[in-house]
Amino acid sequence: MKPLRVAVVGAGHLGRIHARLAAVAPEIELVAVADPVEAARVSVAQEAKTQAVADYRQLVGQIEAAIVASPTSTHHAIGMELLGAGVPLLIEKPLAPTAAEAEDLVSMARKKGVVLQVGHVERFNAALNAVAADVRDPKYIEATRTSGYTFRSTDIGVVLDVMIHDLDIVLSLAKSTVEDVQAIGVSVLGCHEDMATARLSFASGCVAQLSASRVSFQQQRTMTVFTSRGSASINFATHEATVVKPREDVLRRAFRVDQLSATERTYWKEHLFDELLVRTQYDSPAGNAIQEEQRDFVGAIREGRAPRVDGVAGSNAVAVAEMILERIEEHSWDGTPSGRRGPFAMPALPIIAGTTQPAAERPTRRRAG
Repeated sequence: MKPLRVAVVGAGHLGRIHARLAAVAPEIELVAVADPVEAARVSVAQEAKTQAVADYRQLVGQIEAAIVASPTSTHHAIGMELLGAGVPLLIEKPLAPTAAEAEDLVSMARKKGVVLQVGHVERFNAALNAVAADVRDPKYIEATRTSGYTFRSTDIGVVLDVMIHDLDIVLSLAKSTVEDVQAIGVSVLGCHEDMATARLSFASGCVAQLSASRVSFQQQRTMTVFTSRGSASINFATHEATVVKPREDVLRRAFRVDQLSATERTYWKEHLFDELLVRTQYDSPAGNAIQEEQRDFVGAIREGRAPRVDGVAGSNAVAVAEMILERIEEHSWDGTPSGRRGPFAMPALPIIAGTTQPAAERPTRRRAG
């Protein structure tokens, strides 16, 4: 079978990675790299040994699919045009900056009958896949994702930039409607939130607590999932995972700690994770998740099936992210109607003119749902 003719739209950090991998993928023929910035497109195209074009629209008719890795604010316009022309797309996360724009993209893909995949690359992480059978029907999920400031994706905040990864995974595991959202966030370096924490309550009874920061001195990408039969801890950075499964009598509540002798207590203290809460560790091969993502994209097109992360999943993640952002906007730091609100918690006094953003100037969002 001939390789799929694909273009990469966007020559930034992720565009370069996608182009480099697509250039060596046997199932892909990289036709071009498109970006309005000449220096960027030429550099990436030269590295990937393909042509550079300024306008992605001139490639319609020459390509069979495209990978959109442009800034989030451009996803809707580029996506609607290419999907409207019948071009299957892999759009980097988040699918769009608002739920309304994300829904537009899903509707257009459905109308044209073409594949729309979203770049939630952690779904291809080997550690998550290793424990897939142990995280069904979750009851409580806790996730932390922190990093330093990359000075990329400054058109969006940490919720759409970083937390969106965990939102997508949580939604894929919970498979339930979000009934309540609580959230708080703080802007540190720009006009968007750079730290955020959110608590989601699902109709199924599952609760998820998510924390994200892009101004942290610690790198962390972890998640712990508790089910009615055990727990799984996942380290997305190291591709390691640990599953803990309580012994059957513990699950039946038949193991009585209060009835143990001193000798038995000493024994179980030493053998807790060997015999009582049995621990299994997985050290999965790292692999290349973006490469796997591209293969899934090509496979979905060739086989006429849905990709692992389709447009609906990407749209749902954006809708919940929008709910979180609304709660962040609503938070009052001083408990008064005229006090500081939203992610702009500091400074308390206008020491420097223009430091805090007036409420009237903050972007408004359509209510998700």
